[in-house]
Amino acid sequence: MLPNLATRYAQQIKTKATELGFDFCGISKAQFLEEEAPRLEAWLHKNYHGKMAYMANHFDKRLDPRRLVEGARSVISVLLNYYPDQKLPEGNDDFKISKYAYGTDYHYVLKEKLGELMVYMNQEIGEVNGRVFVDSAPVMDKVWAQRSGVGWVGKHSNLINRDMGSFFFIGEIICDLDLTPDGPIRDYCGTCTRCVDACPTAAIAQPYVVDASKCISYFTIELKEAIPQEVKGKFENWIFGCDICQDVCPWNSFSRPHKTPAFSPSPELREFTNGDWQEISEEVFKEVFRRSAIKRTQLAGLKRNIDFVSGQ
Repeated sequence: MLPNLATRYAQQIKTKATELGFDFCGISKAQFLEEEAPRLEAWLHKNYHGKMAYMANHFDKRLDPRRLVEGARSVISVLLNYYPDQKLPEGNDDFKISKYAYGTDYHYVLKEKLGELMVYMNQEIGEVNGRVFVDSAPVMDKVWAQRSGVGWVGKHSNLINRDMGSFFFIGEIICDLDLTPDGPIRDYCGTCTRCVDACPTAAIAQPYVVDASKCISYFTIELKEAIPQEVKGKFENWIFGCDICQDVCPWNSFSRPHKTPAFSPSPELREFTNGDWQEISEEVFKEVFRRSAIKRTQLAGLKRNIDFVSGQ
């Protein structure tokens, strides 16, 4: 493709992404992730993925997007802000859920928007072979987002954007369109170690390396069996996910409220008290969390988490 066409198409896609509500859009070249291969191998070898066996699957596909989409030339990365205009109670005694789970499950929202972007690309640019990804396949989304210049991966392993912090969902389109890539930006974490120091379970094994098997989010969402007793009293009342490492990050002082109504909590959830959480029934669970990421734990898992942080 001619260089000017590659640049023009890239700009068209970014403009449309903004129209669809995405906060940032960047492009990287689809290629083998040579630098990440040994890091991923070492991470898996140390069993930092815990019981998440799927993380060890499809090693080659995880490192090369061309194995996921035949003829792939570009990875389009998008960020969608989910920082709330009003937080749910987060006092010392309040049961807490991660801000990403306040509203509608992000998979639905991002897939719909990215689907619209794919339709636009096919209509305005021509037939494009591509796939939409939102945690739905072995794609290293934070790596691709970093390579596309929309942020850098911080010491807590989350993507940070200089303008708006780290409370973002990430999605991708991997396609066979030759687009002008943006290139990465530098790391602005500097000497700061607030996230490392703040983690109550010491899940950040070293800067930029997270032992997921020690993470509160892992224990409360991914782990299907009993939570180990050695982390008793360390959850600071988080019953679904955890935002501690992001909450203490200085870059999140730049966070601004999202503009996606679907990410706002329902009136029922806004009024939840500790008693409501402890007494939640199957009926209420299904109604309040019908399209929520919290459904992943199922009611039994949520009650396990509540009992664990309550000392039961």
